[in-house]
Amino acid sequence: MARTKKDPNKEPGRIKQMYDVFNMTRRYDSMAVWYLLLGFLLPIIVAVGLGVLLSSDSVVGLILYIVAGVLGGVLAFLIILGRRAEKAAYSQIAGQPGAVGAVLKSSLRRGWQASEMPINVSPRTQDAIYRAVGRGGVALIGEGPQSRTQRMLEEERRNITRILPNVPVSFLYVGPDAESVPLHKLAGRLRKIKPVLRKQEIIAVSNRLSSLSKGKGGLPIPKGVDPFKARAPRPR
Repeated sequence: MARTKKDPNKEPGRIKQMYDVFNMTRRYDSMAVWYLLLGFLLPIIVAVGLGVLLSSDSVVGLILYIVAGVLGGVLAFLIILGRRAEKAAYSQIAGQPGAVGAVLKSSLRRGWQASEMPINVSPRTQDAIYRAVGRGGVALIGEGPQSRTQRMLEEERRNITRILPNVPVSFLYVGPDAESVPLHKLAGRLRKIKPVLRKQEIIAVSNRLSSLSKGKGGLPIPKGVDPFKARAPRPR
């Protein structure tokens, strides 16, 4: 009987994906294994303790507590793995031109929209400005040292306030400065901006600003690990 050839284009199974994500994370995050081990064992220990205290006279009850603890440990393991994997993936592209675009492409949630391409790029230094529109208004993100991107951000803010004077504009910096936002925390920092716009207003503002980006060059997203694909599979 002839052996069935494996399809090279077939996607790997979930276990294989998790194993690859774990290896990648462990390679770039030395503390990941300890966080994962703690996340898995802690719910089991708590469940066993509760089972002994509350169901010591019932074997079935104790088993149910242990099963619940194992399930809780698996869930905690996957959540921690996903977050540490995303952080490890972003650490590989941090500092590269276009890294902010990779975050905006893969990590923005509902309520914010942005292009992976910058709206302004310095030909000499490759510093770039990105724009996101969401419930917090307009966020301008400078990629590069603040001393060089500050002027570019101010210029873009003047362009925006000229056509949208009532929409607030926030500045975020991703670069080598101590007060800059770490790449893996950029999406979370955007979500913390105070909401001021409704859904329909976000769409209107985004459409109004699209004309400002025409004719400006951009930077490609850094090659390497795609942070979106680096996440652990979600439990079902």
